[in-house]
Parts: sequence; structure tokens; C-alpha cells
Amino acid sequence: MSRPSRPAPRRPAGKPAPRRVAKAPPAEPRLILLNKPFDVLTQFNDDQGRATLKDFVDVPGVYPAGRLDRDSEGLLLLTNDGGLQARIADPKHKLAKTYWVQVEGEPSAAQLQQLREGVTLNDGPTLPAEARLLETPQLWERNPPVRFRKSVPTAWLELVIREGRNRQVRRMTAAVGLPTLRLVRVAIGPWRLDGLQPGQWREVPARLE
Repeated sequence: MSRPSRPAPRRPAGKPAPRRVAKAPPAEPRLILLNKPFDVLTQFNDDQGRATLKDFVDVPGVYPAGRLDRDSEGLLLLTNDGGLQARIADPKHKLAKTYWVQVEGEPSAAQLQQLREGVTLNDGPTLPAEARLLETPQLWERNPPVRFRKSVPTAWLELVIREGRNRQVRRMTAAVGLPTLRLVRVAIGPWRLDGLQPGQWREVPARLE
């Protein structure tokens, strides 16, 4: 025996039918390469009036994929794509990050080998890194300039790491007796500065092979 069908519920008088709101199409993925200057925060707002990314990048909807310390310079990636951001920033993907590091002192073969094998920091041992001596690179002048001690020589290293700990490169060089004076990130994975001057940026295809 079939059950009688129930009448459709009536909408209260005077109440309009719900409107279907069309979803906006997803924004096209964007990826921006910025040469972050020294003394600029890796964020878009600061309640203390310090320099931030908004002073250099006027692209809406992008955010940093990873960080770069205020006292460090060089390549910073910004994207509006959450998946790409995670692949760039998440240490589990072990994306190589290349730094040029000016250190105080003359690195010995033993110190370079320590960096290559990994050093023990207060939050545990680092992964092995690539480390080599570097001829003095042709870089822009830092503002303000690095303070040197006339009696102590300096040298440049190229250091490649695949982690993302807080101030890791500075802590690694200090751990082997080579304090960092200047730190410039020149590459993240396949992306490089390639002539960008401090504060300049360019857009590239938003993909990671």
C-alpha cells in the first residue's frame, strides 16, 4: 500500500526564496620572485612602522612561501597558491636553498667538512649541507654597510641546505667558528635572483616541476 505524498513545506509569507550565489572562479596561480632588501620584514603589515613587503610588492592576494630574516637579503618567493606555497616552504619536500654567506675568519678544510657533514645545534643535528669557498661575488652594496674588524679577515661561502630552521645558516656557521656577517639567498630550488636588484621583483610561471 503506497503512502500518501507529503505536501512541500510552505515558505513563510513575505520571506524571499534563497538566492544561489555563483562562486567566483579561482584566481590564476601567481608566483613572484622578489629580491628582499636588508632590514625588511617578511610580512605585509607592521604596527611599529618598519619596512615590509607592501613597500615593494603591490600584487594583491600573494603571500610569502617561506621566510627570510629581517637582517638577511635576497630571494623570496610569493604566491597566491596554497599548494605551491606548501611545496616550497614545507621542509619535508627538502627543496634546496642556496646562500652566499660572508663570514668572519678564514674557513679551513675541516670547518667546511663539518658543514658538509652536518653540525649539532641546540635543536638537534642538521642535515648534511653543500659548502664551498666562493670568490667575492659581485653584489649590490648593503645599506647600511657591514661592520668589519680590520684585524680579522673575511671570506665568502656558498652554502646549500634543505631545511628551514630559524636562522639556521647563521647558527651553522657560528657553530663551526665562522660568524656570519652578511647573508644573501640567491636560489630556491629552480628559481634564482638572476639580476634582480634589491626591492625589484618579477613574475614567473607558477609551477614546480
